Amino acid sequence: MQRSKVESYIGFCRKAGRLTCGFNAVEVQKKGVFLLLLCAGASENAKKSAVKLAQKFGCEILLSEKKPLEEIVGKENCKLAAVRDAHLAAAILSNAGDGFIKYPGGNG
Repeated sequence: MQRSKVESYIGFCRKAGRLTCGFNAVEVQKKGVFLLLLCAGASENAKKSAVKLAQKFGCEILLSEKKPLEEIVGKENCKLAAVRDAHLAAAILSNAGDGFIKYPGGNG
């Protein structure tokens, strides 16, 4: 199956060590989060928490609709991931659309 550009950029983030996976790991970040990736299968409470984190970091939220986020990032039970590279976050946002939508509540 062909990977989308967004999935490839997320893979680059992971390989560069600029992707933080999991709510607890993202919550302890002080700064330097440029984009949040949220799984469509996340609970309503998780989505509310993601909106609060987006406001804290002043970033956008992208919702993964077609594939579970855990499948894209390669980490089991991952419902939230933070992109900590400004250029890759911009590339992901500019190519969003194929299975990814902007989630309301982000501060872009």
